[in-house]
Amino acid sequence: MLVWEHLSPAEQIEVLRRPVMTDDEKLQGDVAKIIQLVKQAGDDTLRVLTARFDGVELETFMVSEADTQTAIAQTPLDVKDAIDTAYELIRNFHDAQKQADIELETAPGVHCSFRIRPLQKVGLYVPGGKTPLSSSVLMQGVPAQLAGVSDIILVSPPDQYGFMAPEIIYAASKCGIDSLFTVGGAQAIAALAYGTETIPQVDKIFGPGNRYVTEAKRQVSQVQGLVAIDMPAGPSELLVIADEGAQASFVAADLLSQAEHGPDSQVVLISTNPEIIDQVRVELKEQLKGLSRWKIAREALEHARYILVQDLKTALDVSNQYAPEHLILNVAFPEKYLEDIIHAGSIFLGPWSPESAGDYASGTNHVLPTYGTARFTDSLSLKDFQKRSTVQQLSRAGLEGLSQTILTLARIEGLDAHARAVSLRLEESVS
Repeated sequence: MLVWEHLSPAEQIEVLRRPVMTDDEKLQGDVAKIIQLVKQAGDDTLRVLTARFDGVELETFMVSEADTQTAIAQTPLDVKDAIDTAYELIRNFHDAQKQADIELETAPGVHCSFRIRPLQKVGLYVPGGKTPLSSSVLMQGVPAQLAGVSDIILVSPPDQYGFMAPEIIYAASKCGIDSLFTVGGAQAIAALAYGTETIPQVDKIFGPGNRYVTEAKRQVSQVQGLVAIDMPAGPSELLVIADEGAQASFVAADLLSQAEHGPDSQVVLISTNPEIIDQVRVELKEQLKGLSRWKIAREALEHARYILVQDLKTALDVSNQYAPEHLILNVAFPEKYLEDIIHAGSIFLGPWSPESAGDYASGTNHVLPTYGTARFTDSLSLKDFQKRSTVQQLSRAGLEGLSQTILTLARIEGLDAHARAVSLRLEESVS
């Protein structure tokens, strides 16, 4: 247990430091080679790498309509019901984010507008294989669908038999996605970025993945004019603020829900009560025993932080310094502290709001900023699948009214051609 007020400023900074993400030169080199091979040989490279990394030989990567219908039929009814419910709630929340174009006359004869249009082609990466993430399909597919994206291309690794998980296919069908390809890893990202004989090139790539996928997204996004990505991905993280009334078992379960994501996940508990911290640590040991991914969670807990503070104001200050991906405020009357939360990706208020709800079905998006980037970015939303253009149309009278302002500003900036583009027009006689 760390007592915040007993730490020096330097020690406080160190306590809130994330686990270091290693800059693996070998991984970077391996990914660069994969990308280059896909650029050179397209589908042939994908076949070779799928056989090497996934252990299956595929002649085609495209999921046919017949395969889609078979997968949908194979999806258990309870799974369909869960996906249907999650889809509706996620759709409701994202549908409310729609914005209308803006049109405004900023001055007499000067008409400006703000146009929102969908992206044309996007690629969605969905982890598959042993852990098919149908929730990831919904979190990406629903906003893409609502934004009106013309072409949505989904890629996901094959299982041991060479098939895409039925749950992923069913979730994709809910989102109106019918371009599905059974390919994963860095090679899938390269295929989306450059295109192959069968996989279309896209304008923007979305979705989580392992270190190779993340590195591939980083590399292709740095090629000028090639492709954009959703956001840099880091290890998952959760910060819980708990007061003396919090139930230790709830807090421990929430911390473990993030710790089981991976050994590099980080969980932080801040409390105003030392007994709560002690009780949570006991609960963590007990609940850890029943988890299928207990080894992963235990490793993540090795760099967990348990911080004692003197009051909730300090707790919120510490949280804002950390800028967590997920923040649970497990305190009495949590809504009254909402305005004090400046930096957090997604916020969960009260004891009945587990982070799991946001991961799956509350309606908010679970693609969130990590590694402190919540200070300057936000969760995936409808706007990530759209682009915005501004339009202006001036009448002669409108240009005349603005001319002195434009000419003066152009003059003080030394941009004679800018000024001439205005004065030349005004010299023309009115026909």
